Amino acid sequence: MNTLLAIHWNASPELFSLGPISVRWYGLMFAMGFLFGFSILTRMFKYEGSDPVLVEKLFVYVIIATIVGARLGHVFFYGWEYYSKHLIEIFLPIAKVETGYKFVGFQGLASHGGAFGIILAVWLFSKRVSKRPILWTLDRLVVPIALVGAMIRTGNLMNSEIYGVATNLPWGFIFDRNSETLAKHPTMIYEALCYLISFGLLMYFYYKTNDLKDRTGFLTGVFFIGIFLTRFLIEFIKENQESFESGMILNMGQILSIPFILAGIWLVNHALNNPPVLYKNK
Repeated sequence: MNTLLAIHWNASPELFSLGPISVRWYGLMFAMGFLFGFSILTRMFKYEGSDPVLVEKLFVYVIIATIVGARLGHVFFYGWEYYSKHLIEIFLPIAKVETGYKFVGFQGLASHGGAFGIILAVWLFSKRVSKRPILWTLDRLVVPIALVGAMIRTGNLMNSEIYGVATNLPWGFIFDRNSETLAKHPTMIYEALCYLISFGLLMYFYYKTNDLKDRTGFLTGVFFIGIFLTRFLIEFIKENQESFESGMILNMGQILSIPFILAGIWLVNHALNNPPVLYKNK
């Protein structure tokens, strides 16, 4: 396989370190995503006259739910065989070694688990705080989440992880840090670009159309289709994350994406066939 046109990638996952503390690109992208998301959602609430204080309360729910949900998603969807025997490692950033335990950071987050966690958090927020339907909140929250997803995939690129199978395409990446010798599909870049397109579409539908943002579930449906259909299709050229996926027709990421895709199609259809719903601002 010709690798002359391939891109050699050997970026360090660490931005800088101070003694035992290191700042990694992945964590920075995660944190910046939340900051940008908070700013975007605050502007959206102000634009439509809703109380921006709600955003502060919502983000407390969302940040906790994202981290806990993504971690549990990895544990139960991808690594239960291991974590069932090492329960202490589920929420402690350590790993068992011959001499005991050592600090290694969390080794795995799953986006589908994060999505389930966010939905649960928004349901609780809607019941306890906003007193509005869960879809009203989700229709606004999913807009910045699409951008956050693109930033997290950028963090995956800096970590040289979750890339694709071998390719002859000129934009294939040889991930030198992982001792790869063949060019691979940079699937994290593909996903990041698709997530950015989804973010742009959602921003357009929210600000530039007359009533789509008020058609309950429309923006959430577009988000589910744009994000999870992208994930489903790109998984066909992505290397399996876990060995148990090698004999599966569809891998775990694709199986978990199907309910979101179907829900997205139903939500868009339902929204377009029902009138807009206006809520009194507060």
